[in-house]
Amino acid sequence: MKRIALLGSTGSIGENTLRVAKHLGERIQVTALAVHSNIDRLEEQIKEFSPSLVAVFDTDQALRLQKRVPHLPVLAGMDGLIELVQHEAVDQVVSAMSGTLGLLPTYRAAEAGKDIALANKEALVSGGALLMDCIRKHNVQLLPIDSEHSALFQCLNGEEQKSVRRLILTASGGPFRDLSLGELDKVSVEHALQHPTWTMGAKNTIDSSTLMNKGLELIETHWMFGIPIEQIEVIIHPQSVIHSMVEFCDHSMMAQMSAPSMITPIQYALTYPDRYPSLLKPFDFMQHSTLEFMPVDIERFRCLQVACNAIVSGGSAPCYMNAANEILVSRFLDKKISWLDIGRKLESLMQDHQLLSQPGLEEILAIDQEARREAALV
Repeated sequence: MKRIALLGSTGSIGENTLRVAKHLGERIQVTALAVHSNIDRLEEQIKEFSPSLVAVFDTDQALRLQKRVPHLPVLAGMDGLIELVQHEAVDQVVSAMSGTLGLLPTYRAAEAGKDIALANKEALVSGGALLMDCIRKHNVQLLPIDSEHSALFQCLNGEEQKSVRRLILTASGGPFRDLSLGELDKVSVEHALQHPTWTMGAKNTIDSSTLMNKGLELIETHWMFGIPIEQIEVIIHPQSVIHSMVEFCDHSMMAQMSAPSMITPIQYALTYPDRYPSLLKPFDFMQHSTLEFMPVDIERFRCLQVACNAIVSGGSAPCYMNAANEILVSRFLDKKISWLDIGRKLESLMQDHQLLSQPGLEEILAIDQEARREAALV
């Protein structure tokens, strides 16, 4: 039995992780749950999964929940998240708490020798060098939950890195892949939230529409697999059936395919190296009889180029970019800036950022806050 702590249990990844855990029965024990502030849903999850302890980042909400569940320890704030992931009864931490907020508890979990199932892009984007150093130092197993990185992980399993020619990340292209620049200037929040393939939270859905999600995944890929950025590519694949591909030095290709659902990568991360029957139906080729591929138009999707530039610059650039993007997306969702403004303003902010070449953990967290302040003002 594997005992898991789930950071971000009320988000999309968190809810699906609990579905998978329930499906796997006695193979998985949900030992601990943590959320930002949604204590109503967390209380329902407590009743269903009976964790040994829970944590709520919002301290006021933590106090409210403690009164509702007096029989259960409710930890609060960042200290509470860290205590939860380091608990002796936890074998694996599923890091699904969105934003750079998830970096510190993920780092502390690795420091405590806990295996990591990673769905939090920002942990590697903001602190990739530090987190990977910590994972190697403490001999921690890092298992990806993002469908693209799970696909690469499966394709690379048993292969030597020197035999890899390139890694290919596939992108659905979001709802605007066929629109002109003129049309993009008029897109609404409501339209941007209508993703053609995936069901995600608002922030991730907007990132998908700008292709920033693919930029973040590109940076993740670099750190997770140790592959130079020039050997990682992004292509548009609207059907989202091939989740990523590897081309080897002999020009053979290996791709991982499955229906577009997060159930598969979540279950693989929870059960690796074993496989078990899934909640999903068997793949039907007749329903997925056409697979299309096309290049990314960088002129229309500037955020992807900004992300590529950030990882080439290195140091504090990816952290600053990630935090600034988060605020700009929030401003777009609040209808204070346009969709195209996200990329334009982000590019301008990055040009003015004073690069720090080797930021430590505390410096990364400070840069994150600096980027948020500055992005709120442009």
